[in-house]
Amino acid sequence: MGNQRRLLIANRGEIALRIIRTAQEYGLHTVAIYSVDDEDSLHVRRADEAIRLIGVGPAAYLDIDEITSIAVATNCQMIHPGYGFLSESSTFVRSIENTGVVFVGPTPEQMELFGNKSAACNYARKKGVPVLGSSSVLNSCDEFIELFENARPRKAHIIKAVSGGGGRGMRVVNIGDNIRQLWDQAASEALAAFGDGRLYAEEYCDDARHIEIQVIGDGQGSVTHLWERDCSLQRRHQKIIEITPAPNLNNGLRNKLLDAAVSLAVE
Repeated sequence: MGNQRRLLIANRGEIALRIIRTAQEYGLHTVAIYSVDDEDSLHVRRADEAIRLIGVGPAAYLDIDEITSIAVATNCQMIHPGYGFLSESSTFVRSIENTGVVFVGPTPEQMELFGNKSAACNYARKKGVPVLGSSSVLNSCDEFIELFENARPRKAHIIKAVSGGGGRGMRVVNIGDNIRQLWDQAASEALAAFGDGRLYAEEYCDDARHIEIQVIGDGQGSVTHLWERDCSLQRRHQKIIEITPAPNLNNGLRNKLLDAAVSLAVE
């Protein structure tokens, strides 16, 4: 197999194609994986090598043990998860790193911190980043009702899934709403989407813009940002389109946002 560096792509479709293209531009040998029903997919043909998974459909791309074994068997030094599937699984990262293969992405500790929204909010506060008022993980709907009714001034709150994202497991609670019904909806949706029905609460801001900033680090202490995206155009708390640079964002605020994002990624 020579001395060429080898990268396994733990994803499929357009995501895998982008990784394959970039990796090949840098001279890497790319190894794709595919489920039985993805045998004719383009990423299978574009990769330098392709290994068939045992399973069918999305479940095949979630088999940590099999994918880890393939990375080792094909002598890959690196594995790239793309996004979705196992890209936010700290268990997968630890499985990979135990074999000596490098995971192209965050550390498992970073995933666990930022995968818990309540903990992430507390971490941001400790770093001096201003955030909306929020609770710790709530143990019951009764606990939320007590928090909501005792808030001064009385204001709308949003209950959110502790894990996951993508607008799932979220409900806005206004004064006079059926709180238990909204709680049950959010919890069941979170459990179905992320396998975790835990919720926390946050003060609701109804005229906010959704600005995201991606950060990138080299694992050696150097961190920078990839500028901002305006993701405010949404349906049911799910992004429809992203615009960059964010329109009508003054440079002073833009720089504050960029600095805050980088500060969260630097230990």
